[in-house]
Amino acid sequence: MKICFIQSQGHMYSGGQGVYLHYVSRELARMGHEVHVIAGVPYPDVAPEVVIHKLKTFGFWSYLDNFAEYAYRTHPLLFFHPVNLYEFATTRFNLASLLNMFSLRAYHKLNELEQDRRFDLIHDNQTLGYGIWLMKQRPRPVVANIHHPLAIDQQNAIAEARNIGARIGRMLWYPWVMQHWVAARLDRIITGSDASADSVVKAFKMPRAHIRVIHDGVETELFHPMDDVQTEPESVLFVGNSEDRNKGIVYLLRALSLLRSETPFHLTVVHRPGSKGAPKLVQELGLHGRVTFLENLTSEELGRAYNRAQVVVSPSLYEGFGLPAAEAQACGTPVVATTAGALREIVEDGVTGVSVPAGDAEALAAAIRTLLEDPARCRTMGDAGARRIRERFSWRRTAEETLDLYREVLDRASGGSPATGVSHASGTS
Repeated sequence: MKICFIQSQGHMYSGGQGVYLHYVSRELARMGHEVHVIAGVPYPDVAPEVVIHKLKTFGFWSYLDNFAEYAYRTHPLLFFHPVNLYEFATTRFNLASLLNMFSLRAYHKLNELEQDRRFDLIHDNQTLGYGIWLMKQRPRPVVANIHHPLAIDQQNAIAEARNIGARIGRMLWYPWVMQHWVAARLDRIITGSDASADSVVKAFKMPRAHIRVIHDGVETELFHPMDDVQTEPESVLFVGNSEDRNKGIVYLLRALSLLRSETPFHLTVVHRPGSKGAPKLVQELGLHGRVTFLENLTSEELGRAYNRAQVVVSPSLYEGFGLPAAEAQACGTPVVATTAGALREIVEDGVTGVSVPAGDAEALAAAIRTLLEDPARCRTMGDAGARRIRERFSWRRTAEETLDLYREVLDRASGGSPATGVSHASGTS
């Protein structure tokens, strides 16, 4: 089968979408399929078996985040092309423009590629721009991932806004009209958890039968218990985008500020380069000297960080899957997690970790204290977590279930019987 993925921002440091792309495309290629990726900056790392086609885009934020790529590797006159200038100007204030311009560039690139090949199926990784709909106008299926609805990010951003102008700006930033319209016209939507599927149904007003739940996986070749890495007592680890309110680092830092005078601990934060909010809050809460910030860890370094931690904390307000919580368990480390979104599906309360209500710093503090004071319980939970991930979550299983979906939509497109009822393939059944 010839498969083409569409990925706006594909590097793994861009978040879970990049991780998903890397491993699912790799597994499909290893299963013998021809896999291509059309991607924008920051470009993804793909397996040698996967063919990548890098698009030059001119989004405002992409330009700032990848200045060297534009300043030293791009002809200066390209910037002044009317289309590129339009993209640069409009993406300063609007995510919809960024995703839509990328999708239109991807559509033209796809047409170019199909001059000498024919893809059987297009798989969009939550771009959902109008260019994705144009791809659907040819007689071959288009499916898309929605890892979680951007309506959730929009609601949180509006809640944080301090005045009416900021609220209006954040309402206009998110591409909910475009994504709703495009998603409803694709052959099938894939989500990584039951919680994410429920959110998509609610946010997109979409029939559940249009959604297939396929849990994400964990790369257990990288994330597993390491005999040569010793657990560091009283160590706490957070992995995620600290600038994203959904990840809940504010509540983690507030929880630790409640413990600072009674419980020894040291927090390590692994986050995206250039993040400023969390370091500032550390100073405000008097946690200076008890928090270390790390950036740009390799997967191998991240695996060792999980193994060193006594406790990993996932304080999210929402998770479409919860990859750090799953990776931590794969490494044999217990997790304190909220019950938000898919975390209830990933962490088994009282067995592989401790679950607390989202947005509750006091409950978070109590759970962290309980585990830091009981290393034996941490080891027991860690062993259970490693078994759970090994048995129920793998990227090969994710790819196999995705391939089943491809075959289903291809069969329907060729005149076979459409699937009926709720489509569901769960990694925890």
